[in-house]
Amino acid sequence: MNISYNWLKNYIDTTKTPEELSLILTDIGLEVEVLEKVQQIAGGLEGLVVGEVKTCSQHPNADKLKVTTVDVGGESLLSIVCGAPNVREGLKVIVAQVGTTCYPTTGEPFKITKSKIRGEVSEGMLCGEDEIGLGTSHAGIVELADSAITGSLVKDYYEIKDDFRYEIGLTPNRSDAASHLGVARDLAAYFRKPYTVADVSAFTAGSKPDFDVVVEDSTAAPRYAGVTISDIQVGESPDWLKEKLLAIGIRPINNIVDVTNYILHDVGQPLHAFDADKIAGRKVVVRLAKEGEPFTTLDGVERQLSAEDLVIADDEKPMCIAGVFGGAYSGVSEHTTNIFLESAYFSAVSVRKTSKRHGLKTDSSFRFERGTDPNMPIYALEKAALLIQEVAGGYVSSTVTDIYPVPVSPFTFSLSYTRVQRLIGKEIPASEIKAIILALGIGITEEGTDEITVSVPAYKVDVTREIDVIEEVLRIYGYNNIELKPQIKSSLNTTEKPDKEVVLNQVADLLIGNGYREVLNNSLTKLAYVDDEDTAVRLVNPLSSDLDTMRQNLLFSALTTLAYNQKRKSPNAKYFEYGKTYFKTEEGYTERQHLALTIAGNQLDEHWSLENKKTNFYHLKAAVDTIVRRLNIPGLQVVEAEGTYFDYGLTYFKGQKALVTFGRVSIEHLKKADVDGNVFFATFDWEVLMKAIRKNVIKYQEVSKFPAVRRDLALLVDEAITFEQLKQIAVKSERKLIKEVNIFDVYKGDKLPAGKKSYALSFVLQDEEKTLNDKQIDGIIKKLMLNFEKETGAVVR
Repeated sequence: MNISYNWLKNYIDTTKTPEELSLILTDIGLEVEVLEKVQQIAGGLEGLVVGEVKTCSQHPNADKLKVTTVDVGGESLLSIVCGAPNVREGLKVIVAQVGTTCYPTTGEPFKITKSKIRGEVSEGMLCGEDEIGLGTSHAGIVELADSAITGSLVKDYYEIKDDFRYEIGLTPNRSDAASHLGVARDLAAYFRKPYTVADVSAFTAGSKPDFDVVVEDSTAAPRYAGVTISDIQVGESPDWLKEKLLAIGIRPINNIVDVTNYILHDVGQPLHAFDADKIAGRKVVVRLAKEGEPFTTLDGVERQLSAEDLVIADDEKPMCIAGVFGGAYSGVSEHTTNIFLESAYFSAVSVRKTSKRHGLKTDSSFRFERGTDPNMPIYALEKAALLIQEVAGGYVSSTVTDIYPVPVSPFTFSLSYTRVQRLIGKEIPASEIKAIILALGIGITEEGTDEITVSVPAYKVDVTREIDVIEEVLRIYGYNNIELKPQIKSSLNTTEKPDKEVVLNQVADLLIGNGYREVLNNSLTKLAYVDDEDTAVRLVNPLSSDLDTMRQNLLFSALTTLAYNQKRKSPNAKYFEYGKTYFKTEEGYTERQHLALTIAGNQLDEHWSLENKKTNFYHLKAAVDTIVRRLNIPGLQVVEAEGTYFDYGLTYFKGQKALVTFGRVSIEHLKKADVDGNVFFATFDWEVLMKAIRKNVIKYQEVSKFPAVRRDLALLVDEAITFEQLKQIAVKSERKLIKEVNIFDVYKGDKLPAGKKSYALSFVLQDEEKTLNDKQIDGIIKKLMLNFEKETGAVVR
């Protein structure tokens, strides 16, 4: 949302600079994301001064040039060569001195330098209006009034006022601040001073209604008002109105549309002007559309309406999608002479659903779908009518129609000063709390020693409970005014141990330290990517066919990200994502937290000094095992992965629950997501992981004083035998002294019998109490060889 500094000052008198006001706005909850200077004229006529031509003589070397001396209020006169036909002695002119940058109406800015023109020194330039952005004329230099003060600034002569634009990141609950009036109300509360609103008492209505207005759905349109203005002249808006709109980034269109846009951003009330002569049957009907009813909007697109869409129609057809977008046929054009001006209060829910259904986001829908002020339509209507008469002529030819069967009441409830102080954490005097409440426009209807009854105006749609008022008080009082005490008291921490967020951050730090990047993907996906359609959570009103289902796995989210990056020449991937999956059950819906790892492409980024290699399954396994070791999860069972995700892979079980499954993604799934190359993917069930570490305790063991010993064995085994099986046999054979079992070579080839492979294993042995001798070591190795042969048929090579 854009707000103009100068426009704000129409409401509230302040001497604060734009920068100071920016900080104040942010402090009171209206975060200023961008503050930028807006110039009425490019360059703002900076550096240009009023000069007086003292002498003007013919250039000795050029028939069409004159040599002048010009007084600009300095110690000496400037010598300036000029070719304008209207230059003459005694003329007050605009002077660009040496060093000044000029911003022409067309073309690039240029800087004035001291130069020689046909042999004569020129110390500046006498300016034409097109040379400094004042206009398009190139007939000669600008002639100022004789009363212009020599040496004064040209921007002061033309009363050029720079403006500043605040880009405010308005939170969805602050619809009351979606206008200059709304922002001014907050500033008034902060400064504890009144704000002023324009007087509309000059508004005069006609004697009878011009149109029969019927509201068929008062739930979607609780209030509907309108008035007819006749004999207008559609044309260009005056400069002041165009400048107001341009200051906040709105392109002027014509005087009627510009007034409606001005009112919307001024007081937050959307308006719509219909060409009165195009309203069939002299009837305005606020009704629900017919299912499939065609309607062409202002952008020229024909849309099929829903039976849930509220429209403003005439006796034959829709003219406008209520609160969202006008129609092409009934809109104001250059030929319009009479208008019906609408000002309404529409249901936020109705507008929000219609806006989303048709993918239409407008300034009007932005405000209506968040909640507008039900008491603003008539004031906005009268203010707009007066402005239209000012900028487009005409007169109000009808009475004001105002259909408001059930007025919206203020929110009324009790509030305790004690609770305000306790929740804010500071003993703010009750008188100060009361002053802030009243400054916010909240009334006090009953007052006791501690408890009061407040009446919150309807435009504060988010302030409906005591806690909301407390937040309003704190916002205006200032978060920065709440001091930190030497001792901070807090309630007991009820977070489960271990803390889920702490573990999540620990694992994230671990992965980032190992070169992984965190990604955040959409929880919405397409139906083709779910595991089971019967348990899929489908969206009733999806944004698109690609975002119509809640995801049941994180695999396709990862593949979608990978495909996006591959298409942009970034094929190397080391991603991790924390995300949820969603399922429909007989009892309702469930969601589960997961951690997913994805690797693809090369192991390292390309570099001339490195021999690069492709990532493989074992790079992913190393990351999985690193997480398992970091979280100290013992007693895992390892089995081959089952399911359709992988060509091959492993699953680590903790008891009966699968902790993590990982492997190489199947070609079928890669094709479905349009991904090239091999991809390796792991998914942790975070709930199983958290249960697995719940009883973990920190153990410390003194570093052994005695040396470790390594022994190697080469075993010939059947191809079906896995390293994990051999490792488990080794651990069972000697639980105390074997500290590590590793595999450092695997060989398969024609030198081995068919169906056989060779494993080269290493064993690290260590006694914590004494140095191992050869007899003990040989005994352990013999025992290992025997058990390997007995349980797997292994042959020591």
